Amino acid sequence: MKLTPSPFAPASFPDLPEVKGVQAATASRGFYARRGVQRDDVFLFLMPEGTSAAGVFTRSLTASADVEWCREALKACGGVGRAVVANAGNSNAFTGKAGKLKNEATLAAMTKTLGVPKEACFLAATGVIGEPLADPNFVGEMLPELESKLGPADWEACARAFMTTDTYPKGAGATTEIDGTPVAISGIVKGSGMIMPNMATMLCYVFTDAAIAPALLDRLLRETVDPTLNSVTVDGDTSTSDTCMLFATGASGAPMIEDASDPRLAGFRGALMDVFRDLAHQLVKDGEGASKFVEICVENAASESSAKTIGMHIANSPLIKTALAAGDANWGRIVMAVGKSLEPIEKDEMQIWFGDHLVADGGMRAPGYDEAVASAHFAGDHISIKVDVAAGDASWTVWTCDLTHGYVDINGAYRT
Repeated sequence: MKLTPSPFAPASFPDLPEVKGVQAATASRGFYARRGVQRDDVFLFLMPEGTSAAGVFTRSLTASADVEWCREALKACGGVGRAVVANAGNSNAFTGKAGKLKNEATLAAMTKTLGVPKEACFLAATGVIGEPLADPNFVGEMLPELESKLGPADWEACARAFMTTDTYPKGAGATTEIDGTPVAISGIVKGSGMIMPNMATMLCYVFTDAAIAPALLDRLLRETVDPTLNSVTVDGDTSTSDTCMLFATGASGAPMIEDASDPRLAGFRGALMDVFRDLAHQLVKDGEGASKFVEICVENAASESSAKTIGMHIANSPLIKTALAAGDANWGRIVMAVGKSLEPIEKDEMQIWFGDHLVADGGMRAPGYDEAVASAHFAGDHISIKVDVAAGDASWTVWTCDLTHGYVDINGAYRT
């Protein structure tokens, strides 16, 4: 089906910095040809020897064969990565023996063509679940063509190659310094529906030319993912293929950082968080059928976990999401979602804001509540909801979008 571009789609793809040591290529394997669409749908990234690698993956119990391989490879390689191949159009999930054969063939092609160890090769696939490929080497036979096209990463081309129902390619980047040496960070992400991270819901690849030891890179990735990619939701569904990987080539010439407490890491840590937050927000802004970007802040909760749980109950409520779509400032539905979370709250001290307007206070509608002011805020395309549950001193922020008929149209026609 023809997708309507997101109202938040940027006028152009961002100008991402070159990450030294990273080469990339894209090609078309024809996954979308049966739908009459000619487009690139496979990409290859190649990194130099000594590149550190870290990854987090879906916690779904029906994870794809590609996810299972990546988990195994990360353990086997000791946090060293050399190559990534990803395709769109077929998720290679719930495909049984055929899924494993596809991976074996692709990995064999990568090791032969690129001359890199099997355990340093990573795979990803996104698209329809449960459709095995008739030819196990369907992706693998593309490796010679991809290898011949390798060059400095064209971030936009790669971001387009793994799009499914995305309406625009998504990327973010930053530059910073480590001990006076400039370093770059660039990343791409895909995702539009089936988005509620339970590690991460989407495919996301971020690269830096900083020199970060594998164990530290893994720690940085995990501490960065939780308040960013793991704090967004479009529809409450977690994919079988969710993958987020971070690679550090060390090619900038900056000194190797091995200790999380190293003061030279401060600027890099902040820049990395900025990149991941940007990518997370873009996922929500390109949510299937989305017309509004919504930030939900839960304050004074018993714990960060409790605050996040409450926030996600609000963000995933169909009643709230449809009210958002209609511009209906129905704050009673927020009350409902907070209560059903079963998290600790002080009901008679709870407060709710829509933007800067206090709509509920002390267990009831706020004395100064103005329906027109609340409705005006809900009529906008950027909506802020804040809830103070008066149960502690912890807070969390999650991001979501509204639920429109566009979501039904897209998912009703997904396989056609």
